[in-house]
Parts: sequence; structure tokens; C-alpha cells
Amino acid sequence: MKTELIRATVEDAEKIWKMQREAFAGLLAKYQDMDTNPANEPIEKVVMRLKQPFTFFYFIQYCDNIVGAIRIVDKKENGKRKRISPIFVLPEFRNKGIAQDAILEAERLHGDSDWELDTIETEKGNCHLYEKMGYRQTGRTEVVNDKLTLISYEK
Repeated sequence: MKTELIRATVEDAEKIWKMQREAFAGLLAKYQDMDTNPANEPIEKVVMRLKQPFTFFYFIQYCDNIVGAIRIVDKKENGKRKRISPIFVLPEFRNKGIAQDAILEAERLHGDSDWELDTIETEKGNCHLYEKMGYRQTGRTEVVNDKLTLISYEK
């Protein structure tokens, strides 16, 4: 099945916000990371990101359904890494290779080198996905709370 990225605009903020709340709700309940989890963000933060000239927010479309989103921070400057933050797929569409396809498409659109991202150290499925796609742990970590540590990846 084909996965496509469709560029979002500031008018899509509410839709993205509602989807990310649904997509990240389970992780919020598990890790209680109230200050960092996208499920707990105000809609204004999504609006602010969509207005940034270096942010590229895309809906992830799979089989004619909008199933998630990916945000690319790309300042288009030499020596600056591109960043995925966040990427999410709605729960009912997970484990179909959609996130992998979305990352590949983002790399096609923005270049296939000089990427970075963070993920939750104990979410082994996420770590496996990124490592399978050529991302490598940098050794940098950030302890968010006693339940959650973020680890950094680069490609």
C-alpha cells in the first residue's frame, strides 16, 4: 500500500492537535511526562510550529486515510541537521510499516542525510524502527522524569 505525505497548513492545526492527543495518550498515561508529551500540549503550540518558516508538517495518508503526521524541522542550512519531531500514527493503523514509509518519504523530500530525532529509551519498537532505518544512538540522553528517559539518534 502507498503511504503519502500531504503538507499541512496552519488551518490544519486543530486536526493535527486532536490526532496527536489520540496518538500519544497511551504514552502520556504510561510515563506521566506532562511537560513534554504531545498529548498534553495546548493547540497554540501546534499553531506556533506550523507558523515557523523552517517547519514542514505533513499529514501521513495511507490508503486514502489520514492516519498520522510527521513534523520536519529543516532550516536548510549547511551543517544543520534536519529533525523529526514528532512523528505519530493513530493506534488503529500501527504495525503496518506506515511510519517507516513516512520517514522514507520525508528523507526523499528533504534529503537522506544529516537527520536527528529523540525517542523514549524503553519503547523498544520505536528504537528498532529507527535503527532498522539506519539511525544510530548518539549516546546523548535526557532524563524527563523517574519513568522516562529520551535517547538521541542521528543518521
